[in-house]
Amino acid sequence: MILHLYFARRFFWTFAGVFGVFFVLMALIDLIKELQDFPDLPFADILEIVLLNAPMSNYEILPLVIILSSVATFIRLARSSELVVVRASGRSALRALVAPVTVAAMIGLFAITVFNPIVAASSKRSNDLVSSHMGGGMTVLAIAIEGLWLRQGGEDGQTVIYAEQASSDFSVLYNTTFLSFSPSGDPISRISADVAKLAEGEWTLQDVKKWDLSGSDNPEATATAQTTFALPSDLTQDRIADSFGKPEYVSLWNLPEFIAQLENSGFSARRYAVWFHMELARPLFLTALVMVAAGFTMRHARLGNTGVSVLVAVMLGFGLHYIRNFAQILGENGQIPVMLAAWAPPAASFLLALGLLLHREEG
Repeated sequence: MILHLYFARRFFWTFAGVFGVFFVLMALIDLIKELQDFPDLPFADILEIVLLNAPMSNYEILPLVIILSSVATFIRLARSSELVVVRASGRSALRALVAPVTVAAMIGLFAITVFNPIVAASSKRSNDLVSSHMGGGMTVLAIAIEGLWLRQGGEDGQTVIYAEQASSDFSVLYNTTFLSFSPSGDPISRISADVAKLAEGEWTLQDVKKWDLSGSDNPEATATAQTTFALPSDLTQDRIADSFGKPEYVSLWNLPEFIAQLENSGFSARRYAVWFHMELARPLFLTALVMVAAGFTMRHARLGNTGVSVLVAVMLGFGLHYIRNFAQILGENGQIPVMLAAWAPPAASFLLALGLLLHREEG
């Protein structure tokens, strides 16, 4: 038990050191980027954006931090001959690996249960601040059981958009209504359309009926019908998706309810379901990375080729991370099932690492 606690402590403090170094580096890089993007913005506001971006930046590189921490830990243990002493005492090297693997799993559990909500809140707040500093019009999107509500705003006033359904990328709205308001809040017009397609700088409406609400006591009497109509808009698919909320902007604790609400409203929640299960599989993937690093670095330093072993371990870790992200894309596009996209790469990585360790240590 004491030996396991010793190895766990060594791995944890190595992880903390590597994480701290990357935290500072990522913050400095982001600070330089924000200073270039907003040269006229007060430094306090830029620093606020940098600090809000920091949780997400470090959350994304957590697998890299884990594999570098694992490599550093096992290389230090090998150079100090502590692994040789463990083997000489009759203990298997695999038993010495239990503590680092357990710590990695606990880090993964802490990341998805505690750190994930912090990342979601800070990322959403950072995105809102950047949008406001860039001077973009206000865009708010809400999902309800009856359909989708979208608001676009600018100097000329606000437009509230309602649609019963939308395409998966929000480029096409069906059974839509556009309500325009002046800057003072007075209604200007109402437009209904069977289909609204988002083009560059405008909505292209089909089968349109328009009511003038600004000066007529009987808008229906002056209503006009058109086959097509172009309504100016500064919205883009990316802005609508950001307002809708990226999966990263929703806390893991709120994702099941959010997914259920989307499905009840008739919208696809595949993107959010893939992200949810990938987050649940994160602890398994982090433990697999520790085992991969151990498979190449839990060897005596006198055997040589330490640099090659470290390089192979890091590159293999990057490769597994790339495969995981590729599977996520396939899952979001519907080319493979959600559970397969989320759980197959971590499970395969774990089994691959276990087979490598058994071959090297027990074979």
